Amino acid sequence: MIDLKVLREDPERVRRSQISRGEDPALVDVLLSADAERRAAIASADTLRAEQKTVSAQVKAATPEDRPAVLARAKDLAAQVKASEAARDEAEAAFNAAHLAIGNVIVDGVPAGGEDDFAVLDTVGTPPSLESPKDHLDLGESLGLLDMERGAKVSGSRFYFLTGRGALLQLGLLQLAVRMATEAGFTLMIPPVLVKPEVMGGTGFLGAHADEIYHLPDDDLYLVGTSEVPLAGYHAKEILDLSDGPLRYAGWSSCFRREAGSYGKDTRGIIRVHQFDKVEAFVYCKPEDAEAEHQRLLGWQRQMLAAIEVPYRVIDVAAGDLGSSAARKFDCEAWVPTQGAYRELTSTSNCTTFQARRLGTRYRDQNGKPQTAATLNGTLATTRWLVAILENHQQPDGTVRVPAALVPYVGTEVLG
Repeated sequence: MIDLKVLREDPERVRRSQISRGEDPALVDVLLSADAERRAAIASADTLRAEQKTVSAQVKAATPEDRPAVLARAKDLAAQVKASEAARDEAEAAFNAAHLAIGNVIVDGVPAGGEDDFAVLDTVGTPPSLESPKDHLDLGESLGLLDMERGAKVSGSRFYFLTGRGALLQLGLLQLAVRMATEAGFTLMIPPVLVKPEVMGGTGFLGAHADEIYHLPDDDLYLVGTSEVPLAGYHAKEILDLSDGPLRYAGWSSCFRREAGSYGKDTRGIIRVHQFDKVEAFVYCKPEDAEAEHQRLLGWQRQMLAAIEVPYRVIDVAAGDLGSSAARKFDCEAWVPTQGAYRELTSTSNCTTFQARRLGTRYRDQNGKPQTAATLNGTLATTRWLVAILENHQQPDGTVRVPAALVPYVGTEVLG
């Protein structure tokens, strides 16, 4: 949720953010009103409670003649306190609903608009010149790396088996990401993939895109679509020591997405699937360090993309495509030859204090006072990367060259 100090001191900034996101700026005024009403209700309840305490003390000291009047006043105040506390609770609920309805305030410079309104920041590498390229599914099946048919037989559409060296290729990719992350000072984590509602909601995933998430109603637990979620919950309701710099974690997990609303889109192969594996970077830092840390995360992603030797571009995602938690997001999109287009391989988001405020994650400033931390996240490797590797490194004879950084993990220089 957004910082109330920003709301109260610069509501126009929040309105501009809403407009850039394509959201209703009137929600800012709803929140301002709800905030004022909540504060007034709290003050009223506190005043009445203090008066009730004073009158209660007077009952004991009252003379027999004054006692009936004092008791009557105490009874009346008790009723008023009860009513005022109910009004306070109602105002608090309205305020919370209004607060949760507003997405994070975007960072200055984020492009306005929707999915197609991104800004290209950089393009790296040249797309390969391929005559009649095969797509990753044809390559994967012909080389014994991938089995979609049996995945569908066992689990339904958009499930798959990675087989033989296909499995080694993914494991090698993820291990390479882990090695890079740990060498950069990240702490490796293998987190739970089922989380409580307050953790899923705290990270901002139970808003507009809640239908993407698998829910187990009998247990009231959610399957995560990224290890960002359990890593964000790892330090919930804690006060962190950030005196030595950011806390950086790398989470390796299986991830699950319903892909609701994407029917008929990317149904072939493993671009959009219900289950995949990923190494996700997650960072806790001081708010003033967040933008620099965002650039560092992007740098580590670039390092991984260089290792798999694929052409890619970096885009500054438009405000309407950020999701509620992110104040800014950079995507790295790799060239996919058979689609003649760049497709997303990584995202890295600066969530400023939005998630940590919901989850109660703080740190102590130089004066020892607790302050809300900032959080960031970014993909370091995931199953979808196999699409770019197979298609960009295919050879005329139908084999696929293995990027040099992955050869030690796969055990061969050529898949064929």
